[in-house]
Amino acid sequence: MTMPAFEEYEPAGDCVCLGCAQRRRALARGRAIALRDGGHPAARGARRALVLATAAGVVLGGGGSAALAAAGPVPGPGPVTLDDRNGSDGPGTPQGGRAPLHGRPAPVTGPRPPSSATGRPGAPPAVRAIDRATIINRAKIWLEAGVPYSMSEYWSDGYRQDCSGYVSMVWNLGTNEWTGSLDTFATKITKEELLPGDMLLFHNPADPNNGSHVVIFGGWVDETRTHYVAYEQTRPYTRKQATPYGYWKNSEKYLPYRYNGVTTGVLPDAPVPGAPAAGTAAFPGAAKFGPGADNEHVAELAKMLIGRGALRFYPKGPSPKWSDADLQATQAFQQAQGWTGADADGIPGEHTWRLLVQRQGRDIPPTGRTGPGAPKPGSPPAALPGSTGVPAYPGLRVFRPGQSHPAVLALGRRLVQKGFGKHYTSGPGPRWSEADRRNVEAFQRAQGWRGASADGYPGPETWRRLFA
Repeated sequence: MTMPAFEEYEPAGDCVCLGCAQRRRALARGRAIALRDGGHPAARGARRALVLATAAGVVLGGGGSAALAAAGPVPGPGPVTLDDRNGSDGPGTPQGGRAPLHGRPAPVTGPRPPSSATGRPGAPPAVRAIDRATIINRAKIWLEAGVPYSMSEYWSDGYRQDCSGYVSMVWNLGTNEWTGSLDTFATKITKEELLPGDMLLFHNPADPNNGSHVVIFGGWVDETRTHYVAYEQTRPYTRKQATPYGYWKNSEKYLPYRYNGVTTGVLPDAPVPGAPAAGTAAFPGAAKFGPGADNEHVAELAKMLIGRGALRFYPKGPSPKWSDADLQATQAFQQAQGWTGADADGIPGEHTWRLLVQRQGRDIPPTGRTGPGAPKPGSPPAALPGSTGVPAYPGLRVFRPGQSHPAVLALGRRLVQKGFGKHYTSGPGPRWSEADRRNVEAFQRAQGWRGASADGYPGPETWRRLFA
């Protein structure tokens, strides 16, 4: 038998024959390899060998549909995207392809029928029900953890640390998707229909190398609807910021989509017990604060500061009468934003008030004393001076997947003491786990809380009741 000769060829973009389809996939994978290895001659040779071997497999295997029907998902990188964030051309940034959590190879289950809706192989996948409050709260998990961007690394929850992996996590898809598959989980909508938790997607099917990116829509910045809050996974870390519609670059190519599993309309963030509703309290003026002040705004300020990690300053709780506790707590919040000098004088101005009311900015970090008398590493948080043994609330960021902190261990031990440790199979330990979350949720439900108030993540009031 005379062996056939093979050569590289450019497939027609609109040809549906099996040879052209196989060649287009090989070229896409080849471009991904080229960006990773910088186009090294050895890599180009290996890529050529891969293309020839692929073509040979199709022909020698009988050609036609039999070869493709037997082929399962191909592990490795998917299509390549160009990072166009911040309006710059930026370096090429390969985006991981479709994969299970943690990137484990998917089992071969045979071919799936083509999707008439997308024209791509595979029927639209099933979706999981989720409400908008949960979507936004999940978006904040990576934001608060400062997850670094990577197209090859996977966070502790199993999702790939690139833009499409982030949206897969936020929507709780259970798989790692890419910009070419996320729309199969969603329905295209209009700009006027956008609500928090929807996505803005730019996928360039003709050339995935050029600009593909996706972000989560977090709401309009103002009534002009020219800018919106975008949650996105980008270099160097997950970020949230006001973004021009539809994006900094290729604006007209970003299309709005709604996840098919959304069960409810707009829901507010989970309320902090005792704090005012976000966005409802206007700044009363600096004259309402400072020595000698005695009014309801001082107590309101204290409640909001406690919700941002200032519980240790208020062993007796909020009071309408201004005190050193208010000054120190306000100053700690201002310093947490990186302010110094007159910007961190302990008297709330309009900017400080707005960050508190809208629950923006950084929380007050837990105490970190050094020198003689400082707690040893690994010891639980110290009790508040003058309190009845309640340790300082360390802030919500401590209680997130992958985080380790002495407060997690102290929390777990207290849950066991209170009779809410049934989900621990071993431990508790200093690393936050799903067992911790489920035990906290059981405790919160025992307080009569439901919905977002019983999500398993301890806020200041949960912390106070546990240790009181």
